[in-house]
Amino acid sequence: MEIRMEKPADFAGIRSVEEDAFPTRSEADLVDRLRTDGDAVFSLVAVHEDEIVGYVMLSRMRTPLETLGLGPVAVLTPHRRNGIAASLIREGLRHATEKGWKGVFVLGDPAYYCRFGFNAALAAGFTSPYSGPHLLALALQRDGLPIQKGSLEYPAAFAVLE
Repeated sequence: MEIRMEKPADFAGIRSVEEDAFPTRSEADLVDRLRTDGDAVFSLVAVHEDEIVGYVMLSRMRTPLETLGLGPVAVLTPHRRNGIAASLIREGLRHATEKGWKGVFVLGDPAYYCRFGFNAALAAGFTSPYSGPHLLALALQRDGLPIQKGSLEYPAAFAVLE
């Protein structure tokens, strides 16, 4: 399996993965809108035998500055439970760290995302429609997140998921 940055030729395959992984087309539409709005910072695909089988996007948070939002993360049903999502997340976090991003926020299962270093306590000081135990944060640099509390704003495209 290869993990690499997405290319425009991958967009149809990415959409197929998103539509397979989620019960509605909302996440697939979210990915398209984040790209169109210019909020997608980078996306990775997992390719197995020339087929896109997994996907992750990291998008620019409106606030706090210098942070990213992780998601959506998706893997085709027949390829789940093989570590593909974890590999995509780790590679995404590695790339974000190298590029100097200060932190990443994710909305998800704490039991899953804590293995990557995310924690709810770090996100607890931020107000958001997503506030609660499933909102997690990860500082990527030694100096931590740019701020410890305040407003947490995802890109406008996320409003369709609320």
